Amino acid sequence: MGIPTPSVKPWRRENELPYFLRDTFQFGEIELLGHSIVLAMARAGQKQSLGEVRTRVDKVTALAGQPAVYVTDALASYERRRLIEQKIPFIVPGNQLYLPDLGLDLREYFRQRSPTAESVLSPSAQAMLITALLHQPWQAEWQPSRFAVALGYTPMTVSRVVRELTAAGLAAAYTVGRSRWLRMEQPPRQTWERVKPVLRTPVKRTVWVPGEDPIGGRLGKLAGLSALAHHSMLTEPRWPVYALSATEWKAATDAGLQVLPEPVAGAREWQVWSYSPSLLPGAATVDPLSLILSLQDNADDRIQLALDELQGHLPW
Repeated sequence: MGIPTPSVKPWRRENELPYFLRDTFQFGEIELLGHSIVLAMARAGQKQSLGEVRTRVDKVTALAGQPAVYVTDALASYERRRLIEQKIPFIVPGNQLYLPDLGLDLREYFRQRSPTAESVLSPSAQAMLITALLHQPWQAEWQPSRFAVALGYTPMTVSRVVRELTAAGLAAAYTVGRSRWLRMEQPPRQTWERVKPVLRTPVKRTVWVPGEDPIGGRLGKLAGLSALAHHSMLTEPRWPVYALSATEWKAATDAGLQVLPEPVAGAREWQVWSYSPSLLPGAATVDPLSLILSLQDNADDRIQLALDELQGHLPW
């Protein structure tokens, strides 16, 4: 038996709420399975961290004295997962309804994407897209071959990247003289939110090495929890974390690198990445978007709050 579609009514007690909540949400009210529910509807153009959503929805619930539900037009897969893990009720109209207090978890109506959009981007396409998204100043039109030089990609790889990004609906390709250009379909924030479901962690494997190893001292990019601590209030991890490319890893092993079976005092954690960890050459850490992808599945609330803090510092 289906659940009837309820009609949304104005919520008459909205003016009783503090201004910051009224500025964050629009409010409505519905009757569902005999329960009166307050809808806290995200205002268009306002981006909130999931930590802020949780705090503010809890505040609305406490002040209203009745269940409050977060309503938004779209959620990335990792955002849905985190809301469900934390039992935060939410509705994505036409997509998903999750009301744990009422025993409802309806996920059969996910918006359909084209098969090409569901395909995971290759590491080279992911690296080049992230480089374009973080390039300052932002340029909606860019030349992939220019980024390819810094990343060490061949013309054949560039052609494949162009095909992937256009097939995913992220950009349109055109030619100027003998050069291929891409024109992004949306601004960087919207592109990032749209593409996250088809991006993957760049970390291929993790190894432990002695801290006094001379090769380790030449690695300049902090990664993992070390990088996140650099960008947030998170405490430094016990073991420093660095990232290196597959080429750097091969050079290290060819030079006789000693790999430890487990961490010991003074050890370092090395992440071997599927693409260059130096997408932002002058930075002390790996780029923030790759860092988010490498840690987004970590279940530690402290780490997820630090990732929310990091996303608030993105250059958009």
